[in-house]
Amino acid sequence: MKRFAQRLGWLVVLLFLLQGTGRAFEKVGTTSFQFLKIMTDARSTGMGEAFSAVVNSSQAVFWNPGALVRVQHADFAVSYLDWLLDVKHTSVALAYRWRGVGVFGFQSLLTNVGEIEVTRVDHLGFVGDVYNPGLTGEKISPSAMSLGLSFARSLTDKFSFGVTAKMVREDLVVQSKTMLVFDMGLIYNTGYRTLQLSAVVRHFGPEVRYVDKSYPLPQTFSLGVMVYVFGPGNALLFPSGDHSLLLAYDMTHPRDYNQQHHLGFEYSFRNILFVRGGYKFNYDEEGPAFGFGVKVKNFRFDYSYSDFGPCFSAVHRFTFGIRLD
Repeated sequence: MKRFAQRLGWLVVLLFLLQGTGRAFEKVGTTSFQFLKIMTDARSTGMGEAFSAVVNSSQAVFWNPGALVRVQHADFAVSYLDWLLDVKHTSVALAYRWRGVGVFGFQSLLTNVGEIEVTRVDHLGFVGDVYNPGLTGEKISPSAMSLGLSFARSLTDKFSFGVTAKMVREDLVVQSKTMLVFDMGLIYNTGYRTLQLSAVVRHFGPEVRYVDKSYPLPQTFSLGVMVYVFGPGNALLFPSGDHSLLLAYDMTHPRDYNQQHHLGFEYSFRNILFVRGGYKFNYDEEGPAFGFGVKVKNFRFDYSYSDFGPCFSAVHRFTFGIRLD
């Protein structure tokens, strides 16, 4: 089992290195299914998306399937995001531990673009005294969705591995495409204090062909690290029963952009109240993010605010979750 775990770990590291060798041929903005890159949950985005090593709930189905092993019995979460230009995203995550087998997960992501009025050049001009800017009277409703199943298992006392298979569909009205896409993730407990590492490959699959051109999926490779500076247990500096401070960092290499970096923190008071902040480096618009959370018994609520600079309005995310012991 340990040898198998080591081989899996080396495989993911090798894939990451191979991705890095193609950086000289990067093409910005040439990937399809861009909705897959948008994260809906409030906790992760409040931390600037430095989250692949942090996630410990059913949201791992979106971030790192290997982290599903942190779910002890069952967990459920639903998130809502009013994205840019009135595009709305809703996601559902579910995880359940089957004793002696592993942890199973389910994910659903729905993207609602709304109605778009159709315009055509041959409709431009005046109709009587009224100018028509090209409206045909038709309306279209593009959409996108993802449905997936995950499985994770601890292979050693320090190493866990998970995989996700998901059907993703994008309906552009003129043409729609459905693809089978995979995610793979690792969690490694170093054994030093609370330091943990992660490696994730997201959106791995074939190219998508529209009309006479093919476009790759928005595949990303991420390496993450997290540690408690202070808090319960074996924290980095000193133990504390009421207060904790978690620091996290993710380095991400997307297929359609240069390497990006995410830095975040989460402060907790008695594991009830949470304050979060983060920053995303090497993004065209996104930068600082903030958030807070409240946990009462097995119920939790999270909110995040993401700044998009002077050109776009800020983005707000909301997540409600339940943990079953």
